[in-house]
Formats: sequence, structure tokens, C-alpha cells
Amino acid sequence: MGIIVGKNTRLVVQGITGTQGRAHTKMMNKYGTNIVAGVTPGKGGEEVEGIPVFNTVEKAKEEKDANASIVFVPAPFAKSAAMEAITAGMDPVVIITEGVPVHDSTKIMRWGEIHGTTIIGPNTPGIITPGKTKVGIMPNHIFKEGNVGLVSRSGTLTYEIVNSMVKEGYGQTTALGLGGDPIVGLNFIDVLKMFEKDDETEAVVLVGEIGGSAEEKAARHIEKSFDKPVVAYIAGRTAPKGKRMGHAGAIVSESGTGTAESKIKTFESVGVKVARMPSDIATMLDRVI
Repeated sequence: MGIIVGKNTRLVVQGITGTQGRAHTKMMNKYGTNIVAGVTPGKGGEEVEGIPVFNTVEKAKEEKDANASIVFVPAPFAKSAAMEAITAGMDPVVIITEGVPVHDSTKIMRWGEIHGTTIIGPNTPGIITPGKTKVGIMPNHIFKEGNVGLVSRSGTLTYEIVNSMVKEGYGQTTALGLGGDPIVGLNFIDVLKMFEKDDETEAVVLVGEIGGSAEEKAARHIEKSFDKPVVAYIAGRTAPKGKRMGHAGAIVSESGTGTAESKIKTFESVGVKVARMPSDIATMLDRVI
């Protein structure tokens, strides 16, 4: 069954006429995602990959019954694009854009909270329910339908882990990237609650990284409220303090908080096994499923 996106998703691509929007529309279309419209202000009436383009999300909703959005809009305009999608009732809103200013992200999240909208990102690879739909930029061919949910802060690690899982026979119910920015929409706990309710999800892979306290909070939630097996991987064991490592949110503070060691210790204290290498995940799943 999967979570958040599936056969009923009717997607609008914001920024569809841009280089990235156009390229990934083609890839999502090839995967079978039901893309019903694109939006680029001033480009209404055009087509991309046979998909009609509208000037506003509201018009795309009115004409094509769109119910979800993916945002490929440059960072300075991402806030207005995301808020437009939220206002029009799109759910989820998946924000691929990297480099969205923190104060803009704060306003997006508050607007989404007011409207009860599921927001994924910014700076996310998106979400995929294999065999049903892909709303994102992840490579089509590595995913496979299965019984393991995956939630991650890292797109690249997601691909590496999924690839190794599939080689060992483990497919995914849904896989999604939370986004690598300091302020994002969905968090680990939000997604764990969804996987808990999904009958097809038998276990969860959680991929974290240095910076912040999202993993520690997730560990406490797992200890108290999550009954399915969880295995984890934490990136950044050797990261120096005060230096950003890839993602804007991946930084160990000078006080030492947000380290890989603290996250690993917290997970292990609640019974969650933590892999030393991404390739170890599949072997660990053998032990818990």
C-alpha cells in the first residue's frame, strides 16, 4: 500500500518548463507517475512531454483535478511556489529546491501547518512508492516493491542502501527523503507513525546523519510507541566539529551536540541496531524480519 503517494496521486509539476523540471517530468512520467499538469507563470497554454502547462496551481487544480505538487522552482521563488500549492490544497507538497533561505522555509512550514498540508523537503530527493508512483528525482530502476519502509535525511545514501537491499531481495513499501536542510516538513517521527499504520510495512530502515536531534527524538519515539523492527545507519562518524558536511543541516555544533556517536548510542540504548556500513543494512534486516 505504501504511504503518502500512490495510484491516486494526481501531480502538478511547478517549474515544469525549467531544465530540471522538464528532465524529471520525463523521468517521473516514464515511471508511471500520473502527472496531470505543469505550472509556470506566463507559460500557460504550452505543453511539456504532452502535459498541459498552466499559469497557476489553482487553475491546474480546477482544470485537471491535481491534488499533489512537486516544486522545481529556484530558491528565491520557492517560498511563493510552495505557499501557492498549499493554498490551492495540494497534499503532499514536495520541495526539491536546495538553498531555500531559512526564514522562507519557516514561513512555508507555518503555512503548511495552518492548512494541514504534508510537506516533504526542502532539499529532498522526494518520495517513491515503488510500482505505483514517484514524486521526486531518485533513479527509477533501483527501487522494487516490497515490505520495508525507508526514511532518510540523505538522498545519495538512500540510493546506495536501496540498491544493496534490492540485491538481497528486500523491496520497499515507500522510500522518502526528509531533506537535508535545518528546517524541513516531515520528520522521522511523522513518517514512523505512518509506517506503523501501513499494513504492508513490516520493518523500517532509518538513515540519519550528523546535526540536530531528529534521530534522538526518533529513538525515544521508537522506544515508547513503535512496534515494528527498525534498523538504522548514521552518516558522519568522522565529521569535525563546526564544519558543514554536505547538507545545510549536517553540522556538529562546537558544543559537540549532533554527533554521530550520540545518535548511534541513543539508538542502541533503545534496541535499534545501527549499521557500520550502508551495505550492512540488508544483513541486519535478515535478523529482524
